[in-house]
Amino acid sequence: MRREILISATDQEAWVALLEDKQLVEIMLDRPDQGRMVGDIYLGRVEAVLPGIQAAFVDIGTEKAGFLHVSDLNYDEEELAALEDDENGNGGNGNGSRRRRRPRKFPPIQEHLQKGQTILVQVTKEPISTKGPRLTAQISLPGRFLVYMPFSHHVGVSRKIEGREQRARLRKMAKQIVRPDWGGMIVRTVGEEVTEKKLEAEYRRLHEAWTKIQKRARSQKAPALVHREAQLISGVIRDLFSDKFDAVRIDSQRIYNEVRDYVESVDPDLLDRLHLHRGSESLFDAYGVEEEIQKAFQRKVELKSGGHIVIEPTEALVSIDVNTGRFTGKGKKDPEQTILRTNLDAAREIAKQLRLRDIGGIIVVDFIDMEQQEHRDRVLQELRTHLGRDRARTKAFEVSALGLVEMTRQRVRPSLFQSLTTVCTACDGKGRVYTPATVVRRIERTLKRVATAGDQKRIVIRVHPEVALRILEEEPGFLRRLSKLTGLELDLRDDPLMRQDEFRLLAGPAENDVTERYAAA
Repeated sequence: MRREILISATDQEAWVALLEDKQLVEIMLDRPDQGRMVGDIYLGRVEAVLPGIQAAFVDIGTEKAGFLHVSDLNYDEEELAALEDDENGNGGNGNGSRRRRRPRKFPPIQEHLQKGQTILVQVTKEPISTKGPRLTAQISLPGRFLVYMPFSHHVGVSRKIEGREQRARLRKMAKQIVRPDWGGMIVRTVGEEVTEKKLEAEYRRLHEAWTKIQKRARSQKAPALVHREAQLISGVIRDLFSDKFDAVRIDSQRIYNEVRDYVESVDPDLLDRLHLHRGSESLFDAYGVEEEIQKAFQRKVELKSGGHIVIEPTEALVSIDVNTGRFTGKGKKDPEQTILRTNLDAAREIAKQLRLRDIGGIIVVDFIDMEQQEHRDRVLQELRTHLGRDRARTKAFEVSALGLVEMTRQRVRPSLFQSLTTVCTACDGKGRVYTPATVVRRIERTLKRVATAGDQKRIVIRVHPEVALRILEEEPGFLRRLSKLTGLELDLRDDPLMRQDEFRLLAGPAENDVTERYAAA
């Protein structure tokens, strides 16, 4: 399988796309006004302790207080051992060399936290809808080859490294490096072939970073941000880029230089896989990514077999319905085979769409009813196999008698749909439209296509007043910057009769509408 990373970046936003055999399977977005919080470390102040749900709300300076559950507090190794022994009848697991599991019961949270207390916490899940960020006091610092855990003595190896001998070698190497008074580590998948010298150097660097974080926290007054996790592009290169990817293509000279410098310092053998995109056509247009992003907003997804699936996000869960559509199979005498083939096709597509749209939480899939248990098992196995490619944690339960599959997918940030759209005021929240920021970026990409075509000199941009206000107040140099970049003479006009997510490009003295000719996204 050929795997590639595409990076498209401007000062206003950064996109990262993952391709497998030239098919888009994952898309990530980062904007300054939608800062990513996962991994950030804060000095927080406890706002409230709720014994009834064994949780606390912690003020970290964001709009909504963070949620901290009792299971995410720090416990020393002896305390965990005592808790586990109590659960197992004072017997433990009888094997001190094995890693202990965290107990199911914890001391009451009110014994560890009080209102007004300051605490160092890390964000594990971004604010979604009406919920604030999810927090943990079990802080970890990710590096390229390892994850450093200052409050733990544990040494582990990523489960994705499967070879028994390789795992044993890495664990032995890590144990020789770890210092009890510094903290533990987990060797990451990228570190499968790492040398002891590189592993030790990164362990020391992360320990030094943790020392600086602690020093910064002591000098701050809660609530305060004391450490910001690497931004999208840096995190992707650090966490994902390895010899398992055939290429990284970047359309920004500045980002390309930064990535090249980093890769040269950590893994020079990968330098020949970095490529700077210089074509007149945008990087995402050249690889069909823009078109795939637009498809990710459609309810209905066509299957290769002729059937289709319908994806419906709701407040509580996401429902996915599978239909045969126009597919009737080759033989009318065996409808069960037609149903099986459609369900197998749907299972593959569902796993892809969950990953592409970054859908998380509870998901219910309504497969077409199958009479034979063997067929149900095959469909479930197909779904689980393709979910195995997902970086997010997933769990799919058995197919029910009604053909339903209940499953969960790890959710750490809003989905692509939630990030790029907002509630439509025209229909009182029953639908969604693009945000003004998204419309402005679409206009920018479309104008670049106009310039590339080279058949227009003057363009009038007609937009909704909310979008015009966004441009004038938050990006006052928008027209001047784009005019210089594209060579086009640009003019902006607002039109209250237009929808908020709509724009029109009028060209020439006659102001002919040329929007559809260029607006591929």
